[in-house]
Amino acid sequence: MTSAVRDSALAASIEAFQQRIERTLDHELRADNPPTSRLCEAMRYSVLGGGKRLRPVLVYLTGQAFQAPLLRLDAPAAAVELIHAYSLIHDDLPAMDDDDLRRGRPSCHRAFDQGTAILAGDALQALAFEVLARPRDQPAGGSSAEQRVLMLATLARAIGTEGMAGGQAIDLEAIGQALNAEAIERMHRRKTGALIQASIELGGLAAGLAHAAAYPALRAFGAEIGLAFQIQDDILDVTGETSVIGKKKGADAALGKPTYPSVFGLEAARALAVQHRDRALAALQGLGASALRLRQLAYYVVDRAL
Repeated sequence: MTSAVRDSALAASIEAFQQRIERTLDHELRADNPPTSRLCEAMRYSVLGGGKRLRPVLVYLTGQAFQAPLLRLDAPAAAVELIHAYSLIHDDLPAMDDDDLRRGRPSCHRAFDQGTAILAGDALQALAFEVLARPRDQPAGGSSAEQRVLMLATLARAIGTEGMAGGQAIDLEAIGQALNAEAIERMHRRKTGALIQASIELGGLAAGLAHAAAYPALRAFGAEIGLAFQIQDDILDVTGETSVIGKKKGADAALGKPTYPSVFGLEAARALAVQHRDRALAALQGLGASALRLRQLAYYVVDRAL
């Protein structure tokens, strides 16, 4: 199989999953009895305003690789994207990164107001856990109660002090500080990598792999590809254009934030992204042909331009 065929096949899979998650998110964000229309509008604005949908794509690709029905993957795929959207709303607030632009549009607190943005983020986090916990009667079979509990615990761990929130705390404390290699890796593994790793894990859990030999390999793959993704994000903050990446170019540097390019230099950062991609690929060695799409995605994560 040529690289061109692999790329087109992966692109087709990604596009199909992106379209599927858009429909699922639109459905989950329809409130029958909203307290105020403004809150619901802010939630929909933040979630349905575009994006790569990498995290739900990872859920779908992993679950499909191990024969999980698509209907069973919709809930964890939606949950990780709702969490991601909530994190972006809060990250953009003046008390955090103070970003006015997100995905090429005004960030939530600019389009609405700070109070509404905080509440929208809170509500999206709650909705993510509701969606994931909800029993589903489906012809293909929803996740079992045990699977749902394991997925809930996995997602909670990924966004708490050991994950996203802890990474953001390190990020805030590090502004204007010089971090060594170990510290910046610890920050990025939590702030960004943990939710990407959780996306891989949720796909595996939905496929019934909690006690399978493949599960530790998927966890290792997720950990490495999550870090590779963030390194590439840091690189794009330096090399990308605002019109392409959808946020202000150089925003991290303007805030004095330590990034891989600022700590290691641009070329060394590129080399580190490839190194962690290769570690991710090595973790999949024992999984055979079933992990083909995940291998292809590892290259996409490091080669992407947005």
